[in-house]
Amino acid sequence: MDPAGVTDRLDTLTSWHSDWTGLRVGVLGLGKTGFSVADTLVELGATVLVVAQQADDSQVRLVEVIGAGLVLDEVLDVPPPALVALNPEVLVVSPGFHPDHPVILWAAAAGIPVWGDVELAWRLRDKVGKPAEWIAITGTNGKTTTTQLTATMLVAGGLRAAPCGNIGIPILDAIRDPQGFDVLVVELSSYQLHSTFSMSPYAAVCLNVADDHLDWHGSAEAYARAKARVYTNTRVACVYNRSDARTIAMVEEAEVVDGARAVGFGLGVPGLSDFGVVDGILCDRAFTEERRTTALEITTVATLAERGLAAPHTVANILAASALARSMGVSVEAVRAALATFELDRHRIEQVATSGGITWINDSKATNAHAADASLGAFESVVWIAGGLLKGVDVGPLVAARATKLRAVVLIGVDREALRNAFERHAPGVPVFEVDGTETEGVMSAAVRLASAAAVPGDVVLLAPAAASMDQFVDYSDRGDHFARAVREHLGGGAADEHHAPPSGHSPE
Repeated sequence: MDPAGVTDRLDTLTSWHSDWTGLRVGVLGLGKTGFSVADTLVELGATVLVVAQQADDSQVRLVEVIGAGLVLDEVLDVPPPALVALNPEVLVVSPGFHPDHPVILWAAAAGIPVWGDVELAWRLRDKVGKPAEWIAITGTNGKTTTTQLTATMLVAGGLRAAPCGNIGIPILDAIRDPQGFDVLVVELSSYQLHSTFSMSPYAAVCLNVADDHLDWHGSAEAYARAKARVYTNTRVACVYNRSDARTIAMVEEAEVVDGARAVGFGLGVPGLSDFGVVDGILCDRAFTEERRTTALEITTVATLAERGLAAPHTVANILAASALARSMGVSVEAVRAALATFELDRHRIEQVATSGGITWINDSKATNAHAADASLGAFESVVWIAGGLLKGVDVGPLVAARATKLRAVVLIGVDREALRNAFERHAPGVPVFEVDGTETEGVMSAAVRLASAAAVPGDVVLLAPAAASMDQFVDYSDRGDHFARAVREHLGGGAADEHHAPPSGHSPE
């Protein structure tokens, strides 16, 4: 049962300038997101109680300084008495908490609305004046690269734009920036979309959908439904992946604002309202009046290859970002200029070294099977370093699909057995080596030694784990750093100290 009057009050809270005074709010989690939520709500005059399983001394002090309450409970298997006593009017949840967490289930049973930080930020987006337009980006893979690309293109087009959200800058920090922005390019995880209801972006994209985070969502269907929310109430452009049937269905079924148009992207010849590739030329056939007979040239695959941006999945991300930027009126010339300077982040198909005809590639950001599949597809002969936390996903189809490319595989991480079984079933001819150790410091050194022994000139040794990293590393970047360091030590320095984009010559076909 909804507490009396709560829904009515929450319905009025659609602006920074609404009356948030005294609103009783429980904040679940105390990472970057949780602190940004608590800090924002205290500034608005709400009564805030943060509930977390752990916090270091600096976090505790910061919560005290801003004037919020704090309850720490390592187990957190029931709602803490202090939270029950608060009788919160809304619970704002950090993305790491599963929908079936006991505190969230308690809130649902008590009729307490559950929001995420994106829902809160959408309601507060007018803090510094005219609200920025939002471009919303999600997908199983490529979100961060596409978010960065889009923001870079918008800035090249003369707009004040910033990437934020799941990319690392909390959305609530972005909407409180005193300088303000014309556009916020918001990377959104399925977790964040799960608890977002009011957002109405200018443009939106779901880049792709493949099974991931099934341990969080409970099923592939629930995961896809969360992703599909990115298109709800989109006002101008719904950008979708022409080669992904699920993103096509999402756009077809989305409840959008009248007048919003569908814009496809893909590596083939573009249709009338699409972005695509013709004879190695990336083209815009959506935002030109002559699209029935001509297309606008953005750049070429050869030009991208010179900058290490020609891997097929990177080309797809560039097309999606170009569609989003062009929907905002950014010129093709500005898009081209942005691509001339853009560089991929570290740990994304990053060339660590070349020695003895063997190329070492760090794609630690490939934290799921879909991303690893794209990475494996960019190379011809691979010694694959894989493993970690598989998050409930079956890697059998990936192993079966890419077996012919594999010289050997080196398995790391706690879920090695599932990977080993996948190779026994689907690729029994591929040599499989394992690193048994669980200590962080020794894992990559052992993996690199095994990979080096298996590789021959012309091979790529590819770290593309198809799994999360937290079993043995802090995060994917820590995993990638350990890999790069192990490669440098194995090769004795020299070329391995250089960080490059991957070698050219990849084709989007």
